[in-house]
Amino acid sequence: MKDELSNRLTKAPVVPLIGENDPARAVATANALAEGGLSVIEVVMRSDDAQRGMEAIIQQTNGLLVGAGTVLTLDQAKSVLDSGAQFIVCPGLVDEIVTYCLDNDVPIYPGTMTAGEVQRAYALGLREVKFFPASLAGGVPMLKALSSVFREMRFMPTGGVSAANLAEFLALPSVLACGGSWLTPKDAVEAGDYATVTRLASEAVAIAKTAR
Repeated sequence: MKDELSNRLTKAPVVPLIGENDPARAVATANALAEGGLSVIEVVMRSDDAQRGMEAIIQQTNGLLVGAGTVLTLDQAKSVLDSGAQFIVCPGLVDEIVTYCLDNDVPIYPGTMTAGEVQRAYALGLREVKFFPASLAGGVPMLKALSSVFREMRFMPTGGVSAANLAEFLALPSVLACGGSWLTPKDAVEAGDYATVTRLASEAVAIAKTAR
């Protein structure tokens, strides 16, 4: 799974976030993103029914790699994995979640924003982490500073990433991919305007090709 995930992110290094309680809208959003060229999806567990949306995407779409984001506890990690999540993303670094995922060969991207957190992730055996919240944590200059010290680490900046600064982040060799919710605007999804989602995904793919 990790190799397939890495291969897809090499081709299209953008991970869109879906936060949708309604399973039908979640599936339609995921399909719209896939039509735009993005096949790695993070469904954020920020509401009571988000996991149902993730389950619907996994069951009703083909060819997507679907992960669970905003995972806060080990029990929650186990639950979303039981529901079919293929990777885990956390807003912060929790040792027991990282250890469980590593022991079970589950790709995991815990959130880091300081040198201490990155070093702790490195000591746990990780070489890829989330950088969150990217814009508030220092953005590109901070990533350059961290990358000069942690030369083996690769980062997935999320939080404040948009079409306007995507190329700047992706130009850094240490950036594995960028995550963001700008690709799935709430008003467009609620209005059923999935053409906008597809357009934003296609735009992100084009920016990534130019940056890389």
